[in-house]
Amino acid sequence: MRVEFYVLSSATPEGRLRAACQLAAKAWKAGLPVFLRGADQAQCEELDRLLWSFRPESFIPHGLHEEDAQAPVVIGLDQEPAQAGGVLLNLHPQLSPHLARFNRVIEIVNQEPALLAQCRENFRQYRQLGHDPQRVELCNAAYS
Repeated sequence: MRVEFYVLSSATPEGRLRAACQLAAKAWKAGLPVFLRGADQAQCEELDRLLWSFRPESFIPHGLHEEDAQAPVVIGLDQEPAQAGGVLLNLHPQLSPHLARFNRVIEIVNQEPALLAQCRENFRQYRQLGHDPQRVELCNAAYS
């Protein structure tokens, strides 16, 4: 399994959500199933709304897990993904209980201090599980 920490240079929650939407769109266009894991139900609903509007020129087929677990882009919390082998975009502070179901995990990090601390801990946990997490610097202009 490939594990990457995509790091934004800003501390805004909005930039992090937009980055998640853009990465979901990219993975979906590449033909991969996507599980977009929110921190809580409110964030899941916000991601659902944002996926409808963040890119007016295109549509990303998506749904909340409880409404459509088979959607190309599924938004959820700790549910097991219906499709194996896809991409997990993790906005949740903890590691997914279903890591083995994914070929790729992307943690999206911004510069908010509490989130940075949690992501450092997640980085260590991935290493303890035998993965070699990589850090990827993102240009904020592409995700704003």
